[in-house]
Amino acid sequence: MAREIVKPLWTLFSAIFLIYLVNGAAQPQVPCYFIFGDSLSDNGNNNGLLTISRANFLPNGIDFPRGPTGRFSNGRNLVDVVAELLGLDSYIPPFATASGTEILKGVNYASGSSGIRDETGRQAGQIISMAMQLQNHQSIVKQIASFRGNNVPSAEEYLGKCIYSVDMGTNDYFLNYFGSLSNTSRQYTPDQYARVLIEEYSQQLRTLYNLGARKIVLFGLAPLGFVPFEVTACGTKGSSCAAYINSAVQIFNLGLVSLVQELDSNLRNAKFIYIDYYGIASSYALSQGSLISNVSCCGVTDGVNTCLPFEIPCSNRNQFIFWDGIHPTEATNVFIAARAYKAKFLTDAFPYDINRLAQLS
Repeated sequence: MAREIVKPLWTLFSAIFLIYLVNGAAQPQVPCYFIFGDSLSDNGNNNGLLTISRANFLPNGIDFPRGPTGRFSNGRNLVDVVAELLGLDSYIPPFATASGTEILKGVNYASGSSGIRDETGRQAGQIISMAMQLQNHQSIVKQIASFRGNNVPSAEEYLGKCIYSVDMGTNDYFLNYFGSLSNTSRQYTPDQYARVLIEEYSQQLRTLYNLGARKIVLFGLAPLGFVPFEVTACGTKGSSCAAYINSAVQIFNLGLVSLVQELDSNLRNAKFIYIDYYGIASSYALSQGSLISNVSCCGVTDGVNTCLPFEIPCSNRNQFIFWDGIHPTEATNVFIAARAYKAKFLTDAFPYDINRLAQLS
């Protein structure tokens, strides 16, 4: 990954053009969008929790129209861009504030520091695990069912047309398996841990299916060994440390591809897809040799991977891959979302991309 700065970013401009092109459509491609995940997708659910995993302060949101909202980014996060690409006329509200009929357009349940395993992220304070996010969704499904009727489609039919996205697992590695306060790595080998995660994830995704989800996007994990937080943590171990982390992540990603195949085969009318976040993110770094990848745009401190409150961030934010020690800049999110929505290579998505998923009945 390169450090030198060179302009311009043609691929980024192409991705932004794609967003505007899609947004020209008269109607949204899907009636609603439900989001599960961690801080890559959180848009405010952690704001009212007793946790250090919060982003509702500057410089977070410095490029977002409403300022700091709880997004771990200088601007839009990944799912914001996906919502735009799907032609939705507004961003999906967080569960913490969603109310009334606005839930018919979808709800964002994501929570910073959360994971597949319940214990993941607890050192950060209060978080909303995947199991808890599913409980929250169950309450929303009941509310949606109460809105249906009077010659409108049933809740089951309605929810089956929606897109669901899930990004989980990052913190199960960052804060759990590779975390300094966890002994998980002494209990499991990387292969064993990936199997444990996939087995639990499988049950959670089946629960989501049983709550009416049929079109489900699963984001794989990024090359975590290359994020600034892990680069710093690896210290003198350097590339061998990063390679070990990335190898463990790829074991999980391969398991996730197999899980997509299994769920699609065994669950009636299920349409699960896998997005190769690892490959797309790596492609971004390689295709844009001008990007700065080894340091964050905003100021962080040792042992903390988020922006220090009210610090002045870098001014050339489109030239940084990472906003803070872990989370991408808006520019990175735009690139990854564009490739997830409309795959450039066959490996970007399996068995097809979000655009194709949205078109399926």
